[in-house]
Amino acid sequence: MKTVPMLLLLCVAAGSAYPLNGVARDEDNSMELVQHYLEKYYNLAKEVKPFVRRKDSSPVVKKIQEMQKFLGLEVTGKLDLDTLEVMHKPRCGVPDVGSFTTFPGMPKWRKTHLTYRIVNYTLDMPRDAVDSAIEKALKVWKEVTPLTFSRIYEGEADIMITFAVRDHGDFIPFDGPGKVLAHAYPPGLGIYGDAHFDDDEQWTKDTAGTNLFLVAAHELGHSLGLSHSANTEALMYPIYNKFTDLARFHLSQDDVNGIQFLYGPPPASPDEPVVPTESVPPETPAMCDPTLSFDAASTLRGEFLFFKDRHFWRKSLRILEPEFHLISSFWPSLPSGLDAAYEDTSKDIVFIFKRNQFWAIRGNELQAGYPRGIQTLGFPPTIRKVDAAIFDKQKKKTYFFVEDKYWRFDGKKQSMDPGFPRQIAEDFPGVDSKVDAVFEAFGFFYFFSGSSQLEYDPNARKVTHILKSNSWFNC
Repeated sequence: MKTVPMLLLLCVAAGSAYPLNGVARDEDNSMELVQHYLEKYYNLAKEVKPFVRRKDSSPVVKKIQEMQKFLGLEVTGKLDLDTLEVMHKPRCGVPDVGSFTTFPGMPKWRKTHLTYRIVNYTLDMPRDAVDSAIEKALKVWKEVTPLTFSRIYEGEADIMITFAVRDHGDFIPFDGPGKVLAHAYPPGLGIYGDAHFDDDEQWTKDTAGTNLFLVAAHELGHSLGLSHSANTEALMYPIYNKFTDLARFHLSQDDVNGIQFLYGPPPASPDEPVVPTESVPPETPAMCDPTLSFDAASTLRGEFLFFKDRHFWRKSLRILEPEFHLISSFWPSLPSGLDAAYEDTSKDIVFIFKRNQFWAIRGNELQAGYPRGIQTLGFPPTIRKVDAAIFDKQKKKTYFFVEDKYWRFDGKKQSMDPGFPRQIAEDFPGVDSKVDAVFEAFGFFYFFSGSSQLEYDPNARKVTHILKSNSWFNC
């Protein structure tokens, strides 16, 4: 492992881009800039001379293409104006490729409660505004992880926050206004985990100067173990993105995926306590009980699954009587008392939801990389559970029902469709009760609510029959 500290620097362009007229004309300066930039950030060997002109296979052209791909530019391998403009912007001192792209061993905090201390203040902002910006920046990560933070006012905190100029004791001096704005260290002892802010910048609580909240949220992502992202919409992208509407700021899905890979999703809501495993198990449900309701329901390769407490019924249209099983007998890793389930027929996968986590199963096999947090699908942090879900085979969309609203998920884009959530009652006329479970069969959506079941025609947009929930069991 390298002994050099793995310093993470937020790179920001303050103000407008550099004028390029002179740069574009001065090829010698451009070549020197390219050589230095690619050596420093893209691991170009120092002995490689600029532009063995101008074969597509030359090391320099390949590195330019690599840089363009990482920074979200058009991959041309040429020094076009967009590429030169980005190269002139102040940026992070950490390479985008090579030894420092990720932290060896993926360091993270081995505890979920961390302390922080604001050692000193910038004179650009009132102290309470600085306090608020740092607290808000930490809250960004707290909302999507099990992490909690508390402030201390003396002694050594896990995360020490300081404002400084030029040389400030860590052998990585700042460089004056408008270039590197801050840097932070990955989790660990001593200086590791700390965040330093260049006090030569003009720190603000709005977008007039350099917004402290945005920079702090990025840097504290590094303090928690995240490296830079190539996603241009991510908070952890190396270039500062000055959001115009700070009140509506939220982490990108890329940021959420990264931090939850390290720490997992947030715990269940306090008003939904986890039932101790040693508590008395519920009674075995009676299949023909007229009051029977389901926790979740799904299709599976042409069959139907109905989940209740620790059990599920497996119904095939070829067999009159449904099979009755313990969930753990098929999928030992799944919890009981599920919230939702649906089959993505395009992937041959059933997704299972419980509180703020979900699992993926194919047949009897639990898929690797699960459970994941439901926020990785694009839900806001305020959503702690899903009531029901269904995959629309025609539209190739997944509908998630939460209380009286629903979200629509695009599997190809791996994101929620814009304009959601919407009211269930408006878009599914007649479905005005809380949805416990739902699945699709024979071109109809079957909505379950308590002991009732609604057969819904999505093309005619109306309820066609009202049935008992256990009507599938020939009771």
